[in-house]
Amino acid sequence: MDFDVVIVGGGLVGASLALSLKESGLRLALVEAKHHVHETEGWDSRIYAISPGSAAFLGNGWEGMDHERVAPIREMRIYGDDASSELRFSSDEAGLPELAHIVESGNLLHSLMREIRHQENLELICPATCIEMQWSEKGIELELDRGKLCARLIVGADGAKSWLRSQAGFEANPRSYRQTAIVANFECGKPHRDTAWQWFRKDGILALLPMPGNRVSLVWSVWTEKVENLISSPNFGELVEEASGRRLGELKLITQPQGFPLRLMRLESIVKPRIALIGDAAHNTHPLAGQGVNLGFRDARALSKVLSDRGPQKDCGDYPLLRRFDRARREDILSMQTTTDLLQKLFNNDIPGLSFVRNLGLRMVEGQGWIKNALIQHALA
Repeated sequence: MDFDVVIVGGGLVGASLALSLKESGLRLALVEAKHHVHETEGWDSRIYAISPGSAAFLGNGWEGMDHERVAPIREMRIYGDDASSELRFSSDEAGLPELAHIVESGNLLHSLMREIRHQENLELICPATCIEMQWSEKGIELELDRGKLCARLIVGADGAKSWLRSQAGFEANPRSYRQTAIVANFECGKPHRDTAWQWFRKDGILALLPMPGNRVSLVWSVWTEKVENLISSPNFGELVEEASGRRLGELKLITQPQGFPLRLMRLESIVKPRIALIGDAAHNTHPLAGQGVNLGFRDARALSKVLSDRGPQKDCGDYPLLRRFDRARREDILSMQTTTDLLQKLFNNDIPGLSFVRNLGLRMVEGQGWIKNALIQHALA
């Protein structure tokens, strides 16, 4: 089977790229290892803060979601590790209806896949496992457990442990943060008022994000050696209450906590001849800014634009064309990785005097409206 573009990985970022190429005139295949099963009972513990820019890029995939299960963020309150340092962002001050939306992974992916299944220029190959690939001058042959595909371009959207990245020989030397992100959902005793809360603590970074109704989602980055005791504690909700200063009152656990190891991964380039990487296959960053999936959507947006603007005669796997995509993404990826890495080092550090510096920094940003506005504009993209 011959295709212009084969996308390996049918998660949120891979699916978004496939949907964005609907009118491109390219023949597409989306290869995914697992059947997607959308469960509407209960709540998904994997949630994302989706920026307005990402929501616009997702188009019908965004509009088709169950919006009863989506919550807006209209305010953000960020605290240092002392009692007086606070940074606040407000959609009203920015002249916006909201700063972001909190969305369950399953809800959004279900909507994207429903659109994709009706896409005339795409073949969904699922479930399928990649086995081997071979380059030639005119394309790449990808062997699956259910047959072979030939493509002019293969896009790796297969996550942090990317098979395609490894097979293509990209040199990745990830650095562990020695931290794990614990995620869980709670019913809260006090209304969250569409506010996202975050605490930079000496022992980790804790965020409570608004969900529909009186519910919040936890993302708590802690030292990995402490994770097992936290997750297995019968008093987990009380521990989160204490760590968050009981800001939202009693927290009743509604999904079991899960842990995801955190690491930083940078690549010198996210393209090779006839291969491009997007999303977690291309970069890993600390989740403290809540921008990981938006970074992946911006990858997909940039690659979609490069492919759509290439001209009718140009090979979509042409290396100079892919280098254009690589250059377009370099600054954004490096900026996000550098910022989150520095913040993680700054706050999870016991060097004498550093506490004063980092909390002073928060207070200074709070007092500078132009800096806050610049940060908001970047987060909206």
